[in-house]
Amino acid sequence: MKTAVFNYIENDWIGHEVNTLENTNYASLILCFASKERLTQKDIYKNVRSKFPNGIITLCSTSGEIIQDRVLDNSLIATAIAFEQTKLQAVTVNIKDFTTSYAAGEALVKKLPVTDLVYILILSDGSLVNGSELLKGITSQVDKKVLITGGLAGDGPDFKSTLLGLNEQPSQGNIVAIGFYGNSLRVTHGSQGGWDIFGLEKTVTKSSSNVLFEIDNQNALDLYKTYLGDQSENLPGAALLFPLSVIIPDTKTPVVRTILSINEEEKSMTFAGDIPVGSKVRFMKANFTKLTLAASEAAKLTAPAKDEYPDFSLLISCVGRKLILGEKTEEEVKVINETFKNKTVISGYYSYGEISPFNDGGNCQLHNQTMTITSFFEKTS
Repeated sequence: MKTAVFNYIENDWIGHEVNTLENTNYASLILCFASKERLTQKDIYKNVRSKFPNGIITLCSTSGEIIQDRVLDNSLIATAIAFEQTKLQAVTVNIKDFTTSYAAGEALVKKLPVTDLVYILILSDGSLVNGSELLKGITSQVDKKVLITGGLAGDGPDFKSTLLGLNEQPSQGNIVAIGFYGNSLRVTHGSQGGWDIFGLEKTVTKSSSNVLFEIDNQNALDLYKTYLGDQSENLPGAALLFPLSVIIPDTKTPVVRTILSINEEEKSMTFAGDIPVGSKVRFMKANFTKLTLAASEAAKLTAPAKDEYPDFSLLISCVGRKLILGEKTEEEVKVINETFKNKTVISGYYSYGEISPFNDGGNCQLHNQTMTITSFFEKTS
C-alpha cells in the first residue's frame, strides 16, 4: 500500500515529504476534501481527474481540511492510495430520490457486492440526510463483521448545504459508499470526545425523529436557551459549543448530538441524528485540554501494537471542536501525528457528523463533537 497527500494550490499539486506513492497513475482511490467554495468551481472534477487518471475519485465539502499536522480552510487536499491487493467498489445514491434516509441507506449498500467485503467507508451529505437513520438503513443490510466508518460533509460554520461527488462534479444530496475487499487489508478505528458533562440528567418527552420539542415536559428550546445564557443570542451557531450527551432507550453508551438548526415558531431544535422519546440527556461544554488528549487517545486506539504505524489514517473531526479550539485547532492534529511518530500519511476534514462504532464494537453510530480516526494497514505480498 502506497499513499500520497497533496494540497492543490493555484493549479499546482504540492505533495508532502511523507508521501510513499510516487506515480499517481497507480492510485486506486483518491479522497478529496475541500471547502464548498472550491468545489463549486467549474471543472474542479476535471482538474482532479487530470492528476489522478485511473482511480475512484470522491469529492467532499468540509468545515476545514486536515493534511498531516495542519488544518486548512478554503483549500482542496487529495489523498491518493494505491492498494497492492485490496479491491474496491464505489456506489452512490441521492437522498432526493428517497422518502427517508433509512431507505437511502438500504439502497446504497445493496449496490455493493458482499463477497469478501471487509470494510465500508461512508461519505454523506451533511444537510439533507438524517445521519442516524441513514446508518440504521445501512447496517440493516450489512454483516455485523464488516466495519463501517466515515462522516457527513460540511459547509464551514454555515449549515446551509453540502456537496459530494463520486467520479463527477460534486452536487447536493449525494451519499457515497466505498467497499473494500480481500483479506490483505486491516482497518482499525477510534473515536473520542473530551467534553465535560454538567447539569442533571433529563428525559426527552416529545420529539420526532431528529427534531426535539420537549425535555422533562418543558419546551426544549427555551430550556436550552436558559442553559446557554447570553450565548443564546448566537444560536444556532452557539449550540456547537454546548452539545447534548444522549443515551438512547435500550442502550447504555451515550452519543453526542449537535444542533443543526432551530425553529423559533415551532420552538424546536433539529439535530444531526435522532433523539427518540425516552432518551436521557445531559448538557455538555468544552474542556480544551481534554479535547486534545482525546484526539491522542483516538489515535492510540487505531495503532495498539508497539512500533506499528498505519499506512494511512483518515481523520474526521467535528466542526464544533474546530470552533471551540479556534487558533489551537491544529494541536489536536499535531498530537495524532506525534502519536504515529510522523510515519503515517494523514488527511481528513471537519464534519457535521462522524461515523464509527463505539470503541468496544457494535454497529456504526452517528457521533458529534468527536475526533474519529480510521487507520489502514495492508499486508505486503
